[in-house]
Amino acid sequence: MFLAWHEMRRSKLRFGLLTGAVGLLVFLILFQQALLGGLITQFIGAVRNQSADVLVFNDQARKNIEGSIILPEQAAAVAAVEGVAVASPLGESTFTVQADGSETDAVVFGYVLGGPGAPTTLSAGRLPTADGEAVASEKDEADGFGIGDTVTVLGPGGTLDLTVVGVARDLNYSVSPTMFTSFDTFAAAKRVRNGLAEGTAVLPSVLAVQVADGADAEAVVERIAAAVGGVEPLTRQQAVDGSPGVSSVRTSFGVILGLFYLVVPLVTGLFFLIVTFQKASALTLLRAIGARARTLVVALLVQVVLVMALGSLVAFGQYQDAMWTGEPWLYHSRISAAMNLKLLSPKQVIDAAVDAYRRGLAPIEAVEGFVRQVLGWREYVRGIYWHRMPAFAQQNALDHHQPLPWMYWSGETDMRCMAESVGQT
Repeated sequence: MFLAWHEMRRSKLRFGLLTGAVGLLVFLILFQQALLGGLITQFIGAVRNQSADVLVFNDQARKNIEGSIILPEQAAAVAAVEGVAVASPLGESTFTVQADGSETDAVVFGYVLGGPGAPTTLSAGRLPTADGEAVASEKDEADGFGIGDTVTVLGPGGTLDLTVVGVARDLNYSVSPTMFTSFDTFAAAKRVRNGLAEGTAVLPSVLAVQVADGADAEAVVERIAAAVGGVEPLTRQQAVDGSPGVSSVRTSFGVILGLFYLVVPLVTGLFFLIVTFQKASALTLLRAIGARARTLVVALLVQVVLVMALGSLVAFGQYQDAMWTGEPWLYHSRISAAMNLKLLSPKQVIDAAVDAYRRGLAPIEAVEGFVRQVLGWREYVRGIYWHRMPAFAQQNALDHHQPLPWMYWSGETDMRCMAESVGQT
């Protein structure tokens, strides 16, 4: 350990440049991940951030909500399936609207007020309580979709006004301004757009299903698929993951991210390979005076881990507790395995982080957060564990005796943080 650290202190410029290069590559990876998440939200945020546990598509739609229509007999059959508490129509379509004096395209979702399918990320205002009211995507407030604004649907059948009474974050669909309104208002908007007579029936795009208390959404999906013909039921997350556009975007970015993940270890490995060849004579001398091969190998591994950790450190403090759908790692340094295997000690890791701050290589918020996680959490809890076990495992200071809710095992909950954490575990 001393040998690795001593060499790094003697060659600060060399290892500093490598750390900077790794940091730049890590930044590019994080930037790509953030860009991917933003694009997916713009494509499918409205589906992800609505309240239905299950969405039932027409099986010919290939998980595309715009190409799906649910027939009345299918809706009745879905409602009768065991585990389905509520099955309500959910409509989706794109309209030409006038907002803030300009014509633009907007996506409108229609759901039964008070039922499943309502937006879940309301940031200001309220949900619709009557026909003609809507919640709009927060991102488009400045373009005439803010609270109090009137958005007018245009078409051969005349016009229809929607008053924005609330805004919600991450609610866009197909990279367009998006609104949620009552299903009756949605149906009226489709009649206006298509020039249909008043009272003409409008079929829902999908069914928004709320599962019964205690029921598992995936189990309900299987029952619907087995009991009802011509439909494809999906959990909310399955609908997001399977949406056309999202899968292709993820595939494209997956290739790019895969290349980045390949380049980082290759650059680091090439650097240490060159350094090892350059100091071959010094290593031979150390072996000649009695240094064990294991000591030299461990020193090299410690240097690799420290360089990778320091390269990842810069963005850690600001975003250490950030969460993002489908991203289990984000800004974490991923050195726990090396610490658990005793390749690194907590003191070495903390000393390296503090030294990086003192030399201006990492900001204070990054180092403070990193040190707090290692010393104030990891080592503290480890100390408590060894000090109080085995009796500690049986303690129940809060006197809790009820079992954990099912969501702790299934991840099926509207609380996004819990759904993602449990799902990744």
